[in-house]
Amino acid sequence: MSDGRVLVVDDEAPIRELCRVNLELAGFDVDEAADGVQALEAVRRRRPDVVLLDLMMPNMDGWETLQRLKSDDETAAIPVILLTARSSEDDQMRGWTGGILEFVPKPFNPQALATAVREALEPRDPADEEARRGRILERLAFVRDLRQGRSTR
Repeated sequence: MSDGRVLVVDDEAPIRELCRVNLELAGFDVDEAADGVQALEAVRRRRPDVVLLDLMMPNMDGWETLQRLKSDDETAAIPVILLTARSSEDDQMRGWTGGILEFVPKPFNPQALATAVREALEPRDPADEEARRGRILERLAFVRDLRQGRSTR
């Protein structure tokens, strides 16, 4: 019996393999996609419980993939974890605003990834998640403004 199905979307085969091996050892079924086009096909074929999504990919990048997943009533509720080297405050804010559940920067701890996926599968109160997302966005905006030398008052 599986703990859930995870779709790993990354154009780098070694990253997909690292994720797959560690998630399978943790008890998950894992499907893979090398870009957003393959990801959307995989979601339709075998709906995952969680999507791990890279941003920088050919054909269809992670931003467009996220937007399409979240704008489709059939897939909008699937938790998406961004797994990316793009970790600026602006990128993180764009992800949180786009509806991600979690942000994991590369390089990442493979064992911690299984914990993030397991947490993504826990039942969540939508109002609590919206409040959490708002707090995260406020913090990111604060840090971004500090880095850019803007007044935070």
